Amino acid sequence: MPNVLYINNAAELITVKGYSDIPAKKAAMSEIGIIKNGSVLSKGGKIIAVGTDEEIRKEHQDLIDQAEIVDATGRIVTPGLVDPHTHIVYAGTRENEYAMRLDGKAYMDIMNAGGGIHATTRATQQATSAELYEQSKNRLDKMLLNGITTIEAKSGYGLTTEHELKQLEVAKKLNKDHQIDLISTFMGAHAVPMDYKDNPEVFVDIVINEMLPVVAEKNLAVFNDVFCERGVFTPEQSRRILEAGKKHGLKPKIHADEIEPYGGSETAAEVNAISADHLLRASDKGIQMMAENDVIGVLLPGTAFFLMADYAEARKMIDSGMAVALSTDANPGSSPTLSLQFIMNLGCLEMGMNPKEVITATTINAAHAIDAADRIGSIEVGKDADFTMFDVKNHLMLSYQYGMNHAHTVVKKGKVVVADGHIIK
Repeated sequence: MPNVLYINNAAELITVKGYSDIPAKKAAMSEIGIIKNGSVLSKGGKIIAVGTDEEIRKEHQDLIDQAEIVDATGRIVTPGLVDPHTHIVYAGTRENEYAMRLDGKAYMDIMNAGGGIHATTRATQQATSAELYEQSKNRLDKMLLNGITTIEAKSGYGLTTEHELKQLEVAKKLNKDHQIDLISTFMGAHAVPMDYKDNPEVFVDIVINEMLPVVAEKNLAVFNDVFCERGVFTPEQSRRILEAGKKHGLKPKIHADEIEPYGGSETAAEVNAISADHLLRASDKGIQMMAENDVIGVLLPGTAFFLMADYAEARKMIDSGMAVALSTDANPGSSPTLSLQFIMNLGCLEMGMNPKEVITATTINAAHAIDAADRIGSIEVGKDADFTMFDVKNHLMLSYQYGMNHAHTVVKKGKVVVADGHIIK
């Protein structure tokens, strides 16, 4: 029997159609293409028909007779959720630092004293590839159960050539083995190792001249990222690293203006980065430059929530014409969550976004942020049959009932991989 799947009679089939070529901006972020009592038919992992049950049956009844049928009555169906910024491959946890911050210690002070990213780096360097794989797979399973079908996965907890490659190779194997697709980002410039604290230029040269060439040669990443922040990498160093990555075919991304306005968003615009992420302290000039240069703002409200910081100004960014996406920033230090649904809640409750905008920001705009909108992020003919069915009666419920997992059924490339809240092996 061919791989045919028919999802029918959804209370709302949310297509987010029409933005595969360019991301949705301004008012378009609220145009999510709702089909009442909608249905979708896929064959061989690709979508072949979208509409009402009556419309699709009129043309494809013979194929529907061969299909696996999933009844979506009373539930909503969206494109499979896309998480465009994660640090999912790592070892260890940092709950001790959580307690320290509750006692008043600042995140950057902990990091500069050898904790933070450095603590996870030590744990990741000490872990075997098998240990990294198993810990990361467990996290991916939870993300899948929460309705996520594609993620971006960064390195950056290796900080040596050997261990950065180890992280990227584990991500590559997980992409092959797991139901979730992983798109890899090299982030050797995640922090300046303690050994180079007094001479960061030496480490910048290592990233550019040693790490980048071998990552590109082994075809282990699509993107190149850098943490542009005071005490980490300067805008000038970030620009050099990102421009060097472009010479090796790696598209630039940047962690920008998380702790203070530091020129990261401006740098993103200048190097034509595909996205600038965090942006809690982005300047008005940086926001405008990003909007004018089509740099997507990937906002990570889980980080602000967990660090008890002010949130990025999503409303200002959207109104300025910037395309905005949302992500978990799943990592052990500043955002140890695996729930993109909770991030959607925060987008509405803390950043002034509306329920339709957060759906766009976690589907088609998130797909653009990882350069994959030609195949995922919306329910349109020809795209991958990636869907998430939520056990709610309308899209408003996703952001109205916060802190809950509403994902009921998850489909990846036309195959049901989660049913009734359980992973199908």
